[in-house]
Amino acid sequence: MAGPVTLSDVAREADVSLATASRAINGSANRTVRPELRERVLAAAERLHYSPDANAQAMARGRTTTVGLIVHDIADPYFSSIAAGVTAAADGLGLVVTLLTTQHQRGREQQFVEVLQSQRARAILIAGGRYDDPDSTAALTEALAGYTASGGAVALIGQPLEGVSTVSIDNTGGAADLARGMHGLGYRRFGVLAGPEGHITARDRHHGFVAALAELGSPVPAENVVTCAFTRDGGYEGMRELLARDTDVELVFAVNDVMAVGAMAAARDAGREIGTDVAIAGFDDIVTLRDVNPGLTTVRLPLDELGAQAIELALAGPGGEPPVVEVAGEVVTRASTPPRA
Repeated sequence: MAGPVTLSDVAREADVSLATASRAINGSANRTVRPELRERVLAAAERLHYSPDANAQAMARGRTTTVGLIVHDIADPYFSSIAAGVTAAADGLGLVVTLLTTQHQRGREQQFVEVLQSQRARAILIAGGRYDDPDSTAALTEALAGYTASGGAVALIGQPLEGVSTVSIDNTGGAADLARGMHGLGYRRFGVLAGPEGHITARDRHHGFVAALAELGSPVPAENVVTCAFTRDGGYEGMRELLARDTDVELVFAVNDVMAVGAMAAARDAGREIGTDVAIAGFDDIVTLRDVNPGLTTVRLPLDELGAQAIELALAGPGGEPPVVEVAGEVVTRASTPPRA
């Protein structure tokens, strides 16, 4: 047969109509094909070595086999671990993952939702904290509502949104547990690298940490709290600023691990020994901490499991109020915070 094999060729070979061949191969959101006819069409397609057109299948079924995953920074091991969990779960379901990154730019999630909707993605997952910005939140909520109304499925990893299934992380509780654990090791004078203003995840972790310490009789002075970017370089610069303030701090809590790694580098560059001159703790337990020396005390989250849980929630289908599954962290104490005498 000259030229590429077409669906019309398959229909003629199977002695069925073009519409029947399309429904048998591409599927249909509205009509099905009798099993014997479908087998006949598939056998003809195999004999002719016909390859289905992905766009035609998406049009027929109403959805592609694509899952869109929106993260803030794929270079951050927090997000790459979540992405690994999503892709492993998607692969087991015969789905493929399209990865989009906002680079921490506000409003990009909404834009990406609109792009994925135009591409008929089967599901959209959004991982990462949002800012306390009512306009951006309303715009994202509206975009997700439009996507789900068209038949798409959605799940979040982070803060819940009304009407959206969410894997919610107990940031406040995990940070409070960390504060209590560090107080129990004998620390009494604390500093906090609090992330950017208005960032909900950073704020919850900061507030959970200082509230627990206040209850224990070790309040954190305002001058011991530094706002900075939610990145490794943000942690580095935040630590430099905190050290420049010459406050009497025994332990510094960075509200995520990449910030804590930056803080450790800044402390070393200032001639401070981690664990002896200053203790440092983080949050997340990213995989790259295996190579950090001394080992970083942190709050462990099951990052790859978060991704798998999110895709499961998204594809569970309608069934009442979208669920919110809360995940707690676990304090892991390592050499960066040795017990105080």
